[in-house]
Amino acid sequence: MSVLRRIRDITMATLNEKLEQSQDPVKLIDQFLHSTRQDILEAEKLQQQCESHTRHLKQQVVQADSMRSKREEQALLALKAGEDHLAKLALQEKLIYEEKIEQYQELLTTSHEALREVEVQLGELRMEYQSAYSKRQYYAARMETLRLQQRMNGRSGGYPGQDVPRMFNRLEDRITDWELEAKSLRDIRRTDHQGTSQSEGISSMLERELARLKQKLSDSGKE
Repeated sequence: MSVLRRIRDITMATLNEKLEQSQDPVKLIDQFLHSTRQDILEAEKLQQQCESHTRHLKQQVVQADSMRSKREEQALLALKAGEDHLAKLALQEKLIYEEKIEQYQELLTTSHEALREVEVQLGELRMEYQSAYSKRQYYAARMETLRLQQRMNGRSGGYPGQDVPRMFNRLEDRITDWELEAKSLRDIRRTDHQGTSQSEGISSMLERELARLKQKLSDSGKE
């Protein structure tokens, strides 16, 4: 685990730098999260093994201590019965169990320390995972914001809303031109109609005047 800790320290130290340089930070964080999950699983497995080993050592110490007390009681009973030889045998076994207690107690202390170290490192790994997961959410949000901005920028040159005033201005100009053209044609037709009416009126007057003069001449001839 100590080697794993040094490796992970290097990884965490360079993660932020890699994130700023990466073209796809979310993918990089996903890789880191996957690696961290594997490390957490290994650490949890190691923690379980350490706990099991610690329980076994503690059981050995308890059993050895029980046997030591038992042999001491047997030695006392042998002495009371005048069996010094049996008392010595019981005391020899008592010393063996005392040595075993001392040995296993040292192993138990070492195992407790290892278990605490594993628990601390497991907690650090879980914190690293949570921190990296939070970074993933942040960078994913930044990437989505950037993607939407790029889409907006890509459409900014031809976005219909920006051409609406210009479009209506052009339409207004075209309609005005059509209206002027229609008015001009109407004026021309009206002028032509008036000219025709005036010509017809003059012609009618001339015909009447001509008829009047002819009638006058006819009346003068009769006289």
